[in-house]
Amino acid sequence: MKKGHRSNGRRPFSILYINTSTYYDECTYPQVTNKMTFSITQKSQLEGAHRLDAEYYQPEYLLNGKALANYGYDVLQSFSSISITKGETPLWRGDDYLNKGIPFLRSENLTPLGLDISSIVFISNKVHERMKRSHILPGDILVAIVGATIGQNGLVTDDYSEYNSNQAIAIIRPSRKELSAYLGIVLETKYCQLQIERLKGGGARDNLDLHEVQVIKIPKPSAGIIEYCKAALLEITSLKKITQSLYSQAENLLLEELGLKDKKFDEDLTTVVKFSDIKKAERMDADYFQPKYEKLISKIKSQKSKLLGDIATIKKGIEPGAEAYQDEGKLFIRVSSLSKQGITDKDEKYLNEKLYETLKQNYQPRVGEVLLTKDASPGVAYALKENIEGIISGGILRLKIKEDIDPEYIALCINSSIGQMQVERDSGGSIIRHWKPEQVKQMLIPILSKPIQQKIADLVRQSHQARKKSKQLLEEAKDKVEEMIEKRV
Repeated sequence: MKKGHRSNGRRPFSILYINTSTYYDECTYPQVTNKMTFSITQKSQLEGAHRLDAEYYQPEYLLNGKALANYGYDVLQSFSSISITKGETPLWRGDDYLNKGIPFLRSENLTPLGLDISSIVFISNKVHERMKRSHILPGDILVAIVGATIGQNGLVTDDYSEYNSNQAIAIIRPSRKELSAYLGIVLETKYCQLQIERLKGGGARDNLDLHEVQVIKIPKPSAGIIEYCKAALLEITSLKKITQSLYSQAENLLLEELGLKDKKFDEDLTTVVKFSDIKKAERMDADYFQPKYEKLISKIKSQKSKLLGDIATIKKGIEPGAEAYQDEGKLFIRVSSLSKQGITDKDEKYLNEKLYETLKQNYQPRVGEVLLTKDASPGVAYALKENIEGIISGGILRLKIKEDIDPEYIALCINSSIGQMQVERDSGGSIIRHWKPEQVKQMLIPILSKPIQQKIADLVRQSHQARKKSKQLLEEAKDKVEEMIEKRV
């Protein structure tokens, strides 16, 4: 197999050479010359001839397989007390997601050694009981097997006593409790991620089947590695809880100042709307005119407030087209890679240097700006804290605050329940949610006193610092486990 780079900067191409003789003692021979990387694979060693694409036999994958064989491994299924399984999407049966009930996990909720439950949805107990196969418990390990986030892992937290999930997630239930920490970390290491990368390669493949997940090779853990992982998980989990607590404190302070803490807006079954209001809103769907929205707006207006369009300039990103995407280069920030905690590493895409230089003046975000999603998952806001060499997509807006208001405070207002209710009202009424820039400008932002704004912004910043530290600890734990495996500790 040889691997070279195309002139347009896209991913490397490969050619597979199959050796049919018995001259060689080993099945693979990765080699590097000054022009190409290649390996030779014997025909008898083609993994059952299920895969003949050269990408599957890249030297890094072959060397990884040898390292695992030398160290010793068991397949992932052997660590699970249940047959590794998956769920289904209840929507196809006509069951809707709910605002409360049994938490229902999707691949977007998975995060290393934990869950991101900020965008979680729920299903009824009836649907949960019907979907018995995909009942999920705290301590379970989850792996995304469909779509852009293939290979993303999660460890189920004890925020809820049980969960359920869709068909995009494989469910592993560790046979021993202490294995949860080890599996959560080792699945993030190069030993497992290279296997997942290898499995999902070979064209426009966007899923792994359960059998492929079941046979992922897991290095046999020593007692020392298991103990190390347990201690690392405790420290990382503690920091994650601090992160969530600080962010919740910030939102609760905002709601308390507005007199909205624990305030529940009753759902009215009917309402009467004037034709002039329909004309003004250019909407006539009943959802838009639910009384709860008007009650919220009235409450915000009872204190000092301003329209978002009056306190910030708003610029939209750009869509260069999928043909411009690369596997390396300058970051292209899409809706799927933006969360209220920052820019994630999910499904990253890149642009070449030349295109980046052409676009960066108008579409590269700056420190202090707020990035805000308007499509697909509208209303996700993040105040940029570090310079980044990248371009934002057309589904993201750049907000440059014109007044003396902390960007962290603006982002918190948008991400809070008072912001999300306004997003829900504006972007509802369609299958694919869109939040028009004209609607974004009309979002009402409460303007609290400077000391309160500062206190809220400081809490958000402390939350982000704790999250950053937990990510650093995860990277350190991953590196340490790789080192312990290499040294056979």
